[in-house]
Amino acid sequence: MNKVNLSTMCGGTLQEKFDTAMREVAENLLDPNTPYKPARKVSIDLKFTQNETRDDLHCEVNVTTKLAPQTGILTAFDIGKNLRTDEIEMVEYGKQTAGQLRMQDRIPVDESTGEVIDNSSTKDVVDFRFVRQQ
Repeated sequence: MNKVNLSTMCGGTLQEKFDTAMREVAENLLDPNTPYKPARKVSIDLKFTQNETRDDLHCEVNVTTKLAPQTGILTAFDIGKNLRTDEIEMVEYGKQTAGQLRMQDRIPVDESTGEVIDNSSTKDVVDFRFVRQQ
């Protein structure tokens, strides 16, 4: 039997499909949003069917990939009931719980005495109560 050159099979389309599949695998391997561990896969499927007299043969060619799925993204919500309206509320807070003071928002304090350092010319009252933004 003579050899079949896969790079010229189907007028070169098989080689093109394989190159595209390899590019998809490479992009998936380098994607930081996919887990590193799962194996990726490229499959070339050749399906042969013939006629009753066995003198004509058709070959269906498929190239498929198995890639790692995108990694899920996590977030966090505060949930509770609004006591004024009796409605349930959910607020996404990400890295900080709603209503908590961030470190960069803190008031400057003298580390040795614990006294608040006043940099303003007038003493303003600081309201630390949380006001939910709508």
